[in-house]
Amino acid sequence: MASPGEATVKDSHVGKKKKPPARYWQEEPKEGKDDNKVGKDEEQTEQPVQQEEQKTQKTTKRKQEGDERDGKKFISGKTDPFPGPAPIPEDRIKKFKRKDKTKKPRGTHYKLKDVITRSEKASEMAQKQAARFDLLLPEDAGFLEGDEDEDTCTISQEDIADAVDITSGSKYFNLKLSQFGPYRVDYSKTGRHLLLGGRRGHVACIDWQSKQLMCEINVMESVNDVKWLHSEAMYAVAQKKWLYIYDSNGIELHCIRKFNDVLRMQFLPYHFLLATASATGFLQYLDVSVGKEVTAICTKTGRLDVMCQNPHNAIIHLGHHNGTVTLWSPNQKEALVKMLCHQGGVRSVTVDKTGTYMVTSGMDKKLKVYDIRAFKPLKSYFLPAGASCLSLSQRGVLSAATGDIVQVYRDVWSTPVTKPYMAHRVRGTVWGLHFCPFEDVLGVGHGDGFTSMLVPGAGEPNFDGLDANPFRSAKQRQEWEVKALLEKIQPELISLDPTELGQVDRASFAQRHQDRVQALGFDPLAKEKFIPKYKTKGRSSAGGVERRKKQVAYEDQRDVIRKTVETKMKMEKERNQRQQKATVFSSQSSALDRFKK
Repeated sequence: MASPGEATVKDSHVGKKKKPPARYWQEEPKEGKDDNKVGKDEEQTEQPVQQEEQKTQKTTKRKQEGDERDGKKFISGKTDPFPGPAPIPEDRIKKFKRKDKTKKPRGTHYKLKDVITRSEKASEMAQKQAARFDLLLPEDAGFLEGDEDEDTCTISQEDIADAVDITSGSKYFNLKLSQFGPYRVDYSKTGRHLLLGGRRGHVACIDWQSKQLMCEINVMESVNDVKWLHSEAMYAVAQKKWLYIYDSNGIELHCIRKFNDVLRMQFLPYHFLLATASATGFLQYLDVSVGKEVTAICTKTGRLDVMCQNPHNAIIHLGHHNGTVTLWSPNQKEALVKMLCHQGGVRSVTVDKTGTYMVTSGMDKKLKVYDIRAFKPLKSYFLPAGASCLSLSQRGVLSAATGDIVQVYRDVWSTPVTKPYMAHRVRGTVWGLHFCPFEDVLGVGHGDGFTSMLVPGAGEPNFDGLDANPFRSAKQRQEWEVKALLEKIQPELISLDPTELGQVDRASFAQRHQDRVQALGFDPLAKEKFIPKYKTKGRSSAGGVERRKKQVAYEDQRDVIRKTVETKMKMEKERNQRQQKATVFSSQSSALDRFKK
């Protein structure tokens, strides 16, 4: 008999192990004879089920993303009322259109076609992006509007300064500098800094918005013109004898004696070129990035004191005493275009930002507007005293100075103008006019100093922060300068039509070969004349040499005959094939055969 303790132990060994209670997320296993087999079967069946669920989740997610793109359905089940990207107005797209699509010539290599299509796609995408971002530009150009029966030209600058806000009103001011005047004026590309050059040697750099003086010097000789260079850190001064370069602290950096008797200057910002016109009739170009003279052109037209640049294609316009205006490029020693604009001498020339219109004034007291694309006059206005200085703003507002009166006109090329938009009298004869970029401000240099006028609607309200940012820091200016130097355009690319650079050269092989022969002076593809090698032991006698020459000539003749025979056979074969096709077509019966006689 076993004791009760032993019985209990045996029962515990023989008895089944108790399982923990099932949770609500776990399925209860079905009761069976073999629990291990059931567990294995469940694991095997769960794996394919999980894989199928993952596949279905991926497909549904892909469908939802595709539906969202197509604008059909969203997760909520609603449809998109405005599917696809937002439409762009056609006029805005045309505003940023640079060129037409290039025609792909026949027989072009497939790689060239691929490059052309990719460049067209990139330009089209950039055009659309620029049109989209143009919608986001918040600022708009203002204008001056008078009351009923009130001319805007009768409104004084004091009234405008009192009516506008304090910041805009502070932009109207006068600098009384009667000791060293009259003054030439120039604003920096960002419109933040002002450069003044007095006729009697006074030169000053000013941060005109904060009224902070950067430097002030007297060069102790007469000053003909002043011009900012690529940034506000350097500027050029055309003095009595030579051309000088100073920094923003007034320290002399360079004295360039090759440029003597300079009267007027223009700086080409994207080419880093300083163009100068001298009293000796020379047009010279200085590369300020390396400090070298690019070219010197003798215009043979006498004293050059009227000068401006075309911002669109960097062409220099010069006005002459015989009433002509000439267009110049550093690539040619002769004028690209000569235009007879006035019956007397030309007093001032200016070109608008788009490079479409040119405005000139002459000794015949006329103000003329020309379309540079066709070189034809559009409008002609008579001014009682003539205009000595002209300047065009970024928005196409024209300022003309007659004596001590500055008149401002709007839309001079689209509609006939009968009266000025604004007018202002200064103290002394006007010697320099310049509109401030990105501001409704006109800088006037005259005999009594400098005047900053308010001209509503003159400046471009939205600026490109990557090109000319008025609010950039010193670090941003340094980065911009490095980038601009890397992207500097070579002077060889300056031409009347800048779109020519994007065209494909379709010159034939014969034309290119002829140009190459003219450049080299000989034909590199021509076959060299056979010269027999000298042989010893009497083998280079006159008869032997002639025999070898005839043998080489016969071989060349055989090659020519072989090629002509091959081409004749090929042409004969093609002719036979065409005849066979014609006979096949003629042998076929047609419904029109019944009309044959």
